[in-house]
Amino acid sequence: QVQLEESGGGLVQPGGSLRLSCAASGRTLRYDAVGWFRQAPGKGREGVSCLSNDGSIYYSSSVKGRFTISRDNAKNTFFLQMDSLKPEDMAVYYCAADAAGAVQAMCRSWDRFSSWGQGTQVTVSS
Repeated sequence: QVQLEESGGGLVQPGGSLRLSCAASGRTLRYDAVGWFRQAPGKGREGVSCLSNDGSIYYSSSVKGRFTISRDNAKNTFFLQMDSLKPEDMAVYYCAADAAGAVQAMCRSWDRFSSWGQGTQVTVSS
């Protein structure tokens, strides 16, 4: 069983940047697909970006061009660089991991992931 822990959330002004990190322990994520999801108050959990072990990447249309997902297998950690943040990006962000698969399909169905972090709040406000 892998444990995931997010960090890097916080308060940022519109147009600003944040970098989320998800550190894994318990086993390697080297062969997994990893992803970032978010959930705003009153809304469902949305797949933001996912990255497979072969380098395949999916971004939701709402963040494409502004967010960048990456991973460091040596540190068993993956990241979400968020630039040009907008108020509508405000949510609790969760990292997730599971056995590798088609990243678009995995990112569009949060229940395809079995391991989750506890969530980190991202607030975008002036």
